[in-house]
Amino acid sequence: MGRARAAIEVAGSVEDAEALWYDLQRWPTFIDGFARVVRSEGWPAGGGTLVWDSTPAGRGRVVEHVTAQVDGEGQTAEVEDPRLSGTQTVAFSALENGVGVTLSLDYKLKQGGPLRALADLFFIGRALRDSLRRTLVRFARELETGADLP
Repeated sequence: MGRARAAIEVAGSVEDAEALWYDLQRWPTFIDGFARVVRSEGWPAGGGTLVWDSTPAGRGRVVEHVTAQVDGEGQTAEVEDPRLSGTQTVAFSALENGVGVTLSLDYKLKQGGPLRALADLFFIGRALRDSLRRTLVRFARELETGADLP
């Protein structure tokens, strides 16, 4: 199983960070490759499901089943798209001067044959880490602007 992870520290509170992360209307401003929500049922709470489509060059249709969500801490979801399945976690932690946000994806590739491990090591894992990093950099920018936060 592969693992991609990114973390960032940003000005703001855990509450504001969570409010932004769980605001699906704001996702186009920071989720890398996000195009539109197809269906949301009970999301972001535990047991909820979110189905979304990526942009044409992205992941395709992504299904997220929330397995845990704790206010003030974050969310864990089983995720699946046409190329991989795995567990994605977003975690929030209060810092002295802001909030730490960590986004991780433990994944298993669905295809790839005998060279799958090499492709993952040199290409896929790096692309996933870069995508998580871009998401968090954009997220930090959105949180710092504070636009439309409750």
